[in-house]
Amino acid sequence: MKKFIEKIVVDQNHLDELNHVNNIQYLRWAQQIAKSHWQFLTKNIKTPLGIWVVRNHEIEYRISAFLNDHITISTFIETIKGPISIRIVEFNDSKSKKLISKVKTKWCYLNNNDDKKLTFVPDAIHNLINSD
Repeated sequence: MKKFIEKIVVDQNHLDELNHVNNIQYLRWAQQIAKSHWQFLTKNIKTPLGIWVVRNHEIEYRISAFLNDHITISTFIETIKGPISIRIVEFNDSKSKKLISKVKTKWCYLNNNDDKKLTFVPDAIHNLINSD
């Protein structure tokens, strides 16, 4: 799968008391890019789809990012098996290309019915992901 990419510049709101990007901020960005990627993939779909919910996040911090740093955020879906997908989000320094942080998220697909039960990811979604 092709990577979906967004770029950001670190601002004061992203920093913690140590003056580097707050660890929680990486989770926020990971969720935001996952949502943006999903909306990009499904922009032409008219039928209702299920929803993705987070089962867990695994985060690896490599180096710190600071005020005014330019960060390239990239994401892709590593695997889908049953109702579970593994999404990778990488944060790289836009200048040096060094890996700042990496998030591996296990997402669970729920149906779009009122009961929101676990369900297998439909072939139509597999096709969207594999055609990107």
